[in-house]
Amino acid sequence: MDWKCFSYAELDRDLLYEIMALRQKVFIMEQNCNYLDADGLDEKSDHFCGFQEGRLVAYLRIVHPGVVYKEVAIGRVLTAIEVRGMGVGKELMIRAMDAVQERFLTGMIRLSAQSYLKKFYEDLGYVSTGKEYF
Repeated sequence: MDWKCFSYAELDRDLLYEIMALRQKVFIMEQNCNYLDADGLDEKSDHFCGFQEGRLVAYLRIVHPGVVYKEVAIGRVLTAIEVRGMGVGKELMIRAMDAVQERFLTGMIRLSAQSYLKKFYEDLGYVSTGKEYF
């Protein structure tokens, strides 16, 4: 896996398209989450990407502090179907948490996740504090 973190300004048109397409495939098509993906936060975020043989297979966005929450926020966490169950999601989160520490000098991260992922995030050290949703 090749891991890279991009500011919004560093994303070229083709990579942004690949990110948006994968997010729609995972969240809207596979998980039937009906929401506006282009929510205006991408421009205020860093984009953490995992590539396998040049193809995007893992992604999350790191929303800058003060944009949604006082803390840094991680969202849109996903892996492509072909790499699921191989530890890529865990590696994605660990590397992204390291990037947050390096870029923002903080380990305080807030995230919002579907309830079925509670154990996954708890195993990474997160604590559930909000209302549960599905």
